[in-house]
Amino acid sequence: MVTVYFSGTGNSKYISQRFSALMGIECHSIEEEIDFRQLLRNTDVIVFCYPIYGSSVPRIMREFVSQYQNIIKKKKLIIFCTQMVFSGDGAKAFTRLFPGSERKMKRQVIYAEHFQMPNNICNFFLFPIRERERIRKKKAADKKVELVCHNIQNGITKKRGWNICSTALGKLQNTSFPKIESKGRSSFSADKDCILCGLCVKNCPMHNLQLGKKRVIQKNNCILCYRCVNICPKKAATVFIKSKPKRQYKGITR
Repeated sequence: MVTVYFSGTGNSKYISQRFSALMGIECHSIEEEIDFRQLLRNTDVIVFCYPIYGSSVPRIMREFVSQYQNIIKKKKLIIFCTQMVFSGDGAKAFTRLFPGSERKMKRQVIYAEHFQMPNNICNFFLFPIRERERIRKKKAADKKVELVCHNIQNGITKKRGWNICSTALGKLQNTSFPKIESKGRSSFSADKDCILCGLCVKNCPMHNLQLGKKRVIQKNNCILCYRCVNICPKKAATVFIKSKPKRQYKGITR
C-alpha cells in the first residue's frame, strides 16, 4: 500500500501523512520528482488523497491520474478527500476520471472517506480564518483517521459519497465548477505591495508563475489551490477573488 496525494495548503497533506504513519506505509506528494510509474506498479493498494473543488478532483490530480491510468485501473483503491463543509460525492468523483469504466472503478475502491478541514479561502468574508475552527477540525480529523485505519485493518468497508443524496449534492456543484475552473486559470494577480520575493513562484504546484523585473508574470495555468495567497508575506497575491486577505491560513498544524 502507498499513499499519493496533492495538497494546496496542507490539509490533504496532513491527512495523508497521518494515515500513512499509522498504517506504516510510504507517502508521496504528486509534486515530488520520483519514478511514480515504478512506485505504482509495485503496490497492490493505492491511497489517493486530494482537496475537493466544487465536487471535482483538482486538475493537477486529474492530469496525474491520466498519466498513470493504465496502472491505476488494475489496483485496489482507497480514496480520501478533504473538504471545508461538504462535497457530496467528493470521493466518488475520482471514478469519473475513468470515462466508460466508472462501474469497474467503483469495484476497485475498497474504502472512501471525506474529512472536514479548516477553511483556506482566506480572502472571502463569508469564510473567515478562525483558530477555534482549526483546533476543532484537527481533533475531529485525528479521530476519523484513527477510525479509518482501524476499519481498514479489520476489513470493514465504507464508501462515502456513493449514495443518491451525496450524488445529487455533488452534481449541484460539479456542473458549474468547470466554468469557474476555466475562468480561474488566468486569475492570479499581485498588487502594489508585492516585493518580488519569488515565494509564490517557487511554491506554485503548476509552475504557473514567473518572476519578472517589475511584477510576477502568470502563464494562465492556475488551479485555484490558494497556496500563493496564503504564503505571500505581504498578502499581495490573490486568485479569482480579488479581496486582500486579512488573515492567512498557515495549515492545520501551524
